[in-house]
Formats: sequence, C-alpha cells, structure tokens
Amino acid sequence: MSGPYRCDTGARLLRERYRKTLESWPVDNEQLRVPTSEGETFVIVSGPATAPPLVLLHGSGSNSAQWMSRIADLTTHFRVHAIDMIGEPGLSAPSRPPLSSDRYATWMGAVLDFLGLAQVRLMGFSLGGWLALDFATRCPSRVERLALSCPTGIGRQRNGFLLKAMLLNQLGRWGRRKTVTGMLGPGLSTMNPAEAAVVVEQVLFVSKHFRYRTGEVPLFDDNALCGLTMPVHVVVGQLDVMLDSVEVKRRLELAAPHATVRLLPGIGHFIPPQATELEFLTST
Repeated sequence: MSGPYRCDTGARLLRERYRKTLESWPVDNEQLRVPTSEGETFVIVSGPATAPPLVLLHGSGSNSAQWMSRIADLTTHFRVHAIDMIGEPGLSAPSRPPLSSDRYATWMGAVLDFLGLAQVRLMGFSLGGWLALDFATRCPSRVERLALSCPTGIGRQRNGFLLKAMLLNQLGRWGRRKTVTGMLGPGLSTMNPAEAAVVVEQVLFVSKHFRYRTGEVPLFDDNALCGLTMPVHVVVGQLDVMLDSVEVKRRLELAAPHATVRLLPGIGHFIPPQATELEFLTST
C-alpha cells in the first residue's frame, strides 16, 4: 500500500485510537475539517473566542493528542488551534508534498485563512517546528511569535542513532522499546512512570502501522533564518540523538541574534514542558 500507512487496517486502527483519545480532550473544544488543495485538514479549537490565537504543530508520527497535557494551561491565555499535519497519523489528509516545495506553507496559509487568522503565534515540536519555520520564513508578516522545541531544519540530522535503531529493531519488542526510549532520551524520566509508559506504547503502536518520512529534512539556509524578524524562542536538548542541537543553537544565534535559544543539559529529543515557553508566548 502506498502512502503513509502500512495497510488500510493499520490506518483504521490508528484513527480509531486517536478519536477515542480525543474524547478525553480536557477542555471544551470544536473540531473542524478544513478544505485545502492538499485535502481535508483536521483542527481542534479550544479556549476563549476573544483570546489571541495560538497555533500548535505536532511532531512526526504524531497528531494533536500530543498537546493534551498542556491544553488546559494554554487555553487560559489563548484561543488555541491544534492542527493535524497532512501526511501524519492524525485525521488530516495523507498528502505528502515534497518538503523542499512551498506547498506546506501554502497549505498552512489556506488553513489560517479558513480559520480567519491573519496573524498568529506558532508553537511547534520537531517536524512541527520545521513546519512553523517554513511558514515563518515564507510569510513572516503572519507570524507574531515563534516558540519551537527541537525543531528540524536548522541543525544537521544525526544518522548514527538510525543505524543503531535498525539493529535494535531486529531484537523484537525489547529492541523496539530500547529504540523508542533511546530516541526520546532522558527527558522521559521526568514524567510520571505510568504516563511515560503510555508515551512509549503509543510510539510503538504508531510505528507498527505507520510509515515515517524518510530522507533528510531540508535545512534552512542562513538567508532564510535571517528573515525571522519576529521574536523567536527555541529549546533544544543537549543529548538529542536525532539532531545536532549545538549546531541549532550556533546557527540561530548567528542568523537571528534576537532569538532566545536554550540548550538543556541532560535532555534529549523529548523535552518536558518549559515554563519559559508560556512566558515567551504571553509576552507583548
């Protein structure tokens, strides 16, 4: 089967689990299906209608359920729009245009237009951070503030862990669990053990039925990063096995010296919620 799912049954199981999870969304919400040229896009809208708009962009192999533990805090300040990225295991279309094209920014602009959002604050994780950066570099006037965790597209991707993962995955469920915990990193241990176990099991479940994107995520050149004229706040883990986080910090500090970049010691690709993010997003 082509597309992001390994088979039709897997796609159905992932969607069923996601819909079940959304029944526990912790605040009142409206679930929208937005028509775009890339197909239908699923958006969860929460928070006071008069609050400033905040858009959330999840990571690869995920969906907007990623934000459930944070949504109650965020909606005390914002009208929050959690968008399921196209081509990922959410409820948006399976379309996967080339990351090197302008089609993701065009798609994002169409979603914001439908929602009536002329300018927004963006919060993105990993591939969602890349999406936020891509939109912000192409349409800077539409982005008021940019808060990113472990964004791809700035520092080089690390390939060593991928080779290790290929070997571990040959060792059955134990090896696959070691791959997931190694990928997420030490930050997982900051969670309640039961909650951490749920995160690991969800990644394993997704991996069983979903095809992650392959190939290198395009790096933004210095000119593009220099175009980030809005306030920028970035958090990266020093022990990230997926990305060169030191290079992320170095490049941003050179190209966008107004940006705040925090390199967290003892943390990998999974970063626990940081109080500084909310402080940054609520600043005026």
